[in-house]
Amino acid sequence: MEYRKLGRTDLKVSAICLGTMTWGEQNTEAEGFEQMDYALERGVNFFDTAELYAVPPKAETQGFTETIIGNYFKTRKNRDKVILATKVAGRSNMNWFRNSGENTELNRSNIEEAVNASLSRLQTDYIDLYQLHWPDRPVNAFGSQVYKQQGDEINSIEEILEVLQDLVKAGKIRHVGLSNENPWGTSEFIRLSNQKGLPRMQSIQNAYNLLNRVFEYGLAEFSHREDIGLLAYSPLAQGMLSGKYLNGAKPAGTRGVLFGRLERYQTPNAEVAIEKYVQIAKDFDLDPTQMANQFVTTREFVTANIIGATSMPQLKTAIDSTEIKLTDEILAAIEEVHLWHTNPCP
Repeated sequence: MEYRKLGRTDLKVSAICLGTMTWGEQNTEAEGFEQMDYALERGVNFFDTAELYAVPPKAETQGFTETIIGNYFKTRKNRDKVILATKVAGRSNMNWFRNSGENTELNRSNIEEAVNASLSRLQTDYIDLYQLHWPDRPVNAFGSQVYKQQGDEINSIEEILEVLQDLVKAGKIRHVGLSNENPWGTSEFIRLSNQKGLPRMQSIQNAYNLLNRVFEYGLAEFSHREDIGLLAYSPLAQGMLSGKYLNGAKPAGTRGVLFGRLERYQTPNAEVAIEKYVQIAKDFDLDPTQMANQFVTTREFVTANIIGATSMPQLKTAIDSTEIKLTDEILAAIEEVHLWHTNPCP
């Protein structure tokens, strides 16, 4: 397993990060334990979760994933073996996160309550990387492509950073990161951190895969010049790049069948692009999921590829993807498809 520096910290995280969002919904606690045991055995030292999980988000299962991880630490007594990342929910109309019943937003009361609740569920004294799950202001995210100004009734980035600074000083979090953020927001966080001596964002967790490479346009250079590496989520485009949903297939037990929520990867041009990427894998005798994963893992601006699995065979295949080589010929074939079918699922 390759290890990479997390931003400008002294932490070295595995190039594969274990995603956990299905635990407590599609996966039981025992299955979550099995995945964590195996990941650690394979050298994966980086786990990512969120107060929102399990997915899909709902009051009945909110916090279940963190609770499973906390029970694992208590049982295995190995908290020191894991670099742990979690997230606070951004502005939304989900009113079941806070004791007050108010909607979530990134203000002091919300962030402080969220951190304390996560620490309790995770049964730990500290969080290595605390991420803002999505911005507090209106942005193009989760497949939205049209920016619409919706007013400025937002919590200021400076005030958000001040709250995070207090939590760092209290020892509750070590480092901070962004998620689902855009170039303007990233630059503003950097500017204020530099000017005010506030905590510096060390990473950005955005979607990145063969169907969605928009990170390369405005954020890859930030990643390079400011040491804010990408923690890439959805490397398989919610399983679409496996090819299992092609031609209208609905495999039993899959997330798409159980919950829907695949709209981001069901755009008019998506299917033909998926077909072509799957064909490349077949032409070079590769598993399409391993090709898609390894493409993400080997990008220079990627700190870690966040994989997710609902079964042990899926997990093993995903981690094994680090052992395959993407030759110049394979990469050229990928780029040709990308030129013809550019980011069909941003």
